[in-house]
Amino acid sequence: MIITKKWLQGQGACLDGIDYFSEGDITDGVEWVKCLIESKRLDWANWLLVRLMTHEQKVQYAIYAAEQVIEIYESKYPTDNRPRNAIEAAKQYLVAKDKKAADAAYVAYAAYVAYAAADAAYAAHVADAAYVAYAAAYAEVMKLKILEYGLTILDEGAVCHE
Repeated sequence: MIITKKWLQGQGACLDGIDYFSEGDITDGVEWVKCLIESKRLDWANWLLVRLMTHEQKVQYAIYAAEQVIEIYESKYPTDNRPRNAIEAAKQYLVAKDKKAADAAYVAYAAYVAYAAADAAYAAHVADAAYVAYAAAYAEVMKLKILEYGLTILDEGAVCHE
């Protein structure tokens, strides 16, 4: 997919993001994601990555992201089964692709919050302030792993935006 200023505006990109993209020579979406990862702009890379995916790819990506950090969440909230249930519902949707499964899978987008909140969940999990730096590093490693998986999804299927 070719990334243009008009496309970014249509996707609701922030002004800083539009300016950043406008300054670069890259026009290919996947190459931009890789550049953003290399530049440690992981949240921007994630923003662009999901806009390059089909609906099914987004669900697959959300499942993977949630599975990477579910144990952190469950250690903090052991009686809350909603994220685990959302993951299972999303997996069922990918197989069945019917309305009931789609409605249940919609909840899986809540699991996507796990990507953005991985560092906060881990920081809340540890009691000693000395571990905050470790938590931030752990979150970055998890985000990189999730983004790399997202790139794999794009490589395996057709890239389009919705």
